[in-house]
Amino acid sequence: MIGVSHIVVDWGTSSFRLWALDRAGAVLAERRSAQGLAASAAEGFETVLETHLAALAIPEGVPVMMCGMVGSRAGWVEAAYVDTPAGLDRLTEKAALVPSARRPVRILPGIAQRGAQGSDVMRGEETQLLPLIREGFAGLACLPGTHSKWVRVEEGKVSGFATFMTGELFHLLRSASIVAPAVDGAATVDPRSEAFARGVGDGLAAPDMLGSELFRLRAAWLLEGAGPDAALARLSGLLLGAEFAGAARFGGRGPVALIASGPAAALYRAALAQAGVATVTTHDAEDCVRAGLHAAAVSAFRLERMSA
Repeated sequence: MIGVSHIVVDWGTSSFRLWALDRAGAVLAERRSAQGLAASAAEGFETVLETHLAALAIPEGVPVMMCGMVGSRAGWVEAAYVDTPAGLDRLTEKAALVPSARRPVRILPGIAQRGAQGSDVMRGEETQLLPLIREGFAGLACLPGTHSKWVRVEEGKVSGFATFMTGELFHLLRSASIVAPAVDGAATVDPRSEAFARGVGDGLAAPDMLGSELFRLRAAWLLEGAGPDAALARLSGLLLGAEFAGAARFGGRGPVALIASGPAAALYRAALAQAGVATVTTHDAEDCVRAGLHAAAVSAFRLERMSA
């Protein structure tokens, strides 16, 4: 491929996203698949990667920078966690080298929190934060996902963070719990719906009642014939409200940088406004992870010098 400088890959538990970039970080081509951790481990991580690169006619020797669960213990090569407080330089310095005869391949490490703040880990989200940190961001960042993160950034470093299993709980409750029949057939959640707003308010005001409120979704379906769309919107709102109640203890009522894409971005924006967060700046999660990987690749592979 003409003009390609390097490859960046966000390789998670259930998805694979690859971009071919030029020296400035512009996207020349991309590949996406559902070849997450389990599928790739069975096929072989290098086989999966090289198959996608061959489809784009990427020559040997073009370097690859990756992030995500591909660097976990169950991944290709474990990229050991960097402890908080963690800065951009430490992430790049600690990138794990992957044995490969065809090209330089590295995986960015995740971040670990230990001690009095409570044990916690992240992989992939730290890469989304890199562009903001490089631009001087300081404050709180919210990163929605299967396991949503609230991250505190101070003086160019991740000083602490908290994880909320909001996305995973939503999926489990709507598909494999007694609540599932009440939301069966529901469409996507409308962030403008009254049911969603009421759910956010109730979850935020009384997170200790979450277990009871979740069961009431089933009771309302049984006794009142509540429709699935309203039930699903309330379920989403309750979980987000409870998350925000926890995030408030972490400092989540001040200005927040929301790093999100897709439907989650609109839901979190609406919930943040309802929670009284006055200042929210929104950043596209995919753009951020790609920019973070590009910055790490430039640093790790010394691309300016290589291309001179």
